[in-house]
Amino acid sequence: MADALDIAGIAEALRGSRGLAAKAEIAAVASGLGLASGAIAVGDDCAAIPDGDGWTLFAIEGFINEFVAADPWFAGWCGVMVNLSDIAAMGGRPTAIVDALWANGAQAAEPIVAGMRAAAEAYGVPIVGGHSNLKTVQSQLAVAVFGKARALLTSFDAVPGDRLVMAVDLRGAYRQPFNNWQAALAAPPERLRADLALLPELAERGLSRAAKDISQAGIVGTAAMLAECSGVGIAIDLDAIPAPPGVDLSRWLQTFPSYGYLIAARPDNVGAILSLFSWRDIAAADIGAVSDGTAVCIRSGDGQETIIDFAERALMGCGPVGRREAVA
Repeated sequence: MADALDIAGIAEALRGSRGLAAKAEIAAVASGLGLASGAIAVGDDCAAIPDGDGWTLFAIEGFINEFVAADPWFAGWCGVMVNLSDIAAMGGRPTAIVDALWANGAQAAEPIVAGMRAAAEAYGVPIVGGHSNLKTVQSQLAVAVFGKARALLTSFDAVPGDRLVMAVDLRGAYRQPFNNWQAALAAPPERLRADLALLPELAERGLSRAAKDISQAGIVGTAAMLAECSGVGIAIDLDAIPAPPGVDLSRWLQTFPSYGYLIAARPDNVGAILSLFSWRDIAAADIGAVSDGTAVCIRSGDGQETIIDFAERALMGCGPVGRREAVA
């Protein structure tokens, strides 16, 4: 299998991917807001604010207009789902949801609202308010979620010597035509809630301190975000990545799964992490190494390609701040 992979072609597709380019836009906004010098480290899946014996978590997502227009019910569902994933990725449990919705009339808004309500009920997290405007020319959606964490997973705590674990629910299919792998719509609500709870469990058991949910940047792009924030290099073994049968690897690497996480952990904790996900029938594997360095690369057999080297250019512009220093 390794010899059959076109490493150079895959690397070229990843470097030019829309998802990776979108993450690069974060730098301009973060700089304009002066976030790099703030008390809370920027670059994580949520804002994590120290609160008593834990952290208050805030997550927000805005959605691409063409996605909302093409699949409004699923956009509403995703508005809830991806924010809950962000909370879980930082070791948290969600508490409440708010939304901001724009649409051209109540009829255009209805499927978006229905999708949000269905997801909120499935995951057992209430929508408690928000903002609406039904006199706009196109539908737009943003959703925010509040949560709490007792033990934190961050983008800033991967260290050289860690292994990179990928966990993903493969029991699904693409929601065409986008690169969205949905494994949630047919799942029982009890399973959705218990699967999300695995992330705070591994945080509270001390199995990891660093994780990210696999976002629109895809597997390698998400690894690059983690590497930049932690100030490390990451090498990903393409042959170890869990993937659905028959799916093109280049597309899979750029996919946004409904349930997918990258977790950095000490080698002696990897077995326990894999068992935790396997027990829930979620595919999980050790897919790479965290090291000293500035590059994120992909490997297969004897081939290797660098996707991004932070010594040459930034991605989000969220370099190694270190969580403890950032919240001091």
